[in-house]
Amino acid sequence: MQPYAVSRRSSALLTAVFVTILLAAGLSFVPLPYVVLEPGPITNTLGKLDGKDIVQVSGATAYPAKGALDFTTVRVIGGPGVRVNVFDLAVAKLRDDQEVFKREEIYPETATREEIQQENAAEMVDSQEVAAAIALRETGHTVPERVVVSQLPEGSPAKGVLEAGDEFVSVAGAQATDATAVQEAVRAHAAGTPIDIVVKRKGAEKALSVPTRDNDGVTIIGVLLGRHYDLPVDVTITAGEVGGPSAGTMFTLAVYDVLTPGDLTGGKRIAGTGTMEPDESVGPIGGIRQKLHGARNGGADYFLAPTDNCNEVAGHVPDGLTVVRIGSFDDALGAVRAIAAGKADTLPGC
Repeated sequence: MQPYAVSRRSSALLTAVFVTILLAAGLSFVPLPYVVLEPGPITNTLGKLDGKDIVQVSGATAYPAKGALDFTTVRVIGGPGVRVNVFDLAVAKLRDDQEVFKREEIYPETATREEIQQENAAEMVDSQEVAAAIALRETGHTVPERVVVSQLPEGSPAKGVLEAGDEFVSVAGAQATDATAVQEAVRAHAAGTPIDIVVKRKGAEKALSVPTRDNDGVTIIGVLLGRHYDLPVDVTITAGEVGGPSAGTMFTLAVYDVLTPGDLTGGKRIAGTGTMEPDESVGPIGGIRQKLHGARNGGADYFLAPTDNCNEVAGHVPDGLTVVRIGSFDDALGAVRAIAAGKADTLPGC
């Protein structure tokens, strides 16, 4: 019997297949400068984590809350110290619940994983403090605000005079009752001339003459402001290993629900996202498509989406999920009440 002979054509085909396999295997180890976003888990802010209520209140009556106000998350594949490969990108392109971004669109070019985690943790703490302050004010409590110097960027005219951590007492004679009062007092001053500012530093008040300059027709002292609140009620929010500010709206709703009698959600499962700003506006977030899918995967029937994210929502809403557009805390609260009353069809969508 003659040995089996491989034709030239078959040989070439086998060689091509072999080379393709080797190439594919090689590409699987080639790191690429991209990240992939996919849906992360959702968490009911009215529920428990490790056996403890996520929202705990001391110093005021806490009312039992039913239903669910879920905050949503995004899982990031890639980033500092972790690179995606060609197969990650190929899969993401085929799925509506995943998106590919250039690494620098999501993370600062030189940021380390530890720096990003620290920043996300700080943003989470800030969002929880703002949530507690707004919910307390909405339930009739007085919540004083303290304004501090958060950072002094390079080139700031106030550098060398003001210091990070300084707490504003007055600006040009006007009391620094909140960040808006500080900004308005500075802007009313003539640019290029020093402004009198009293700060509290290490427990003692200091009167300072702070340089100013013009920035596109607006007087500035060149500092980033931070806010701290003197909460009359002790509010603790435990969110686990989650960072960033995007759960702010859902935290605010949850604290409000715990502080008020009755069943705010009507037993409905409502998810959402959006930063909660000190002026009670809801800010846009990243990863809205992934959060929509994550909410539906987790069993939510309704989703509160920031108005400024609506252009990204259209065409990407999973079946069975009703999306409601919100631009403020009042919008969010009204939406939850309408959903609880079975009137979700009256609410604005994206």
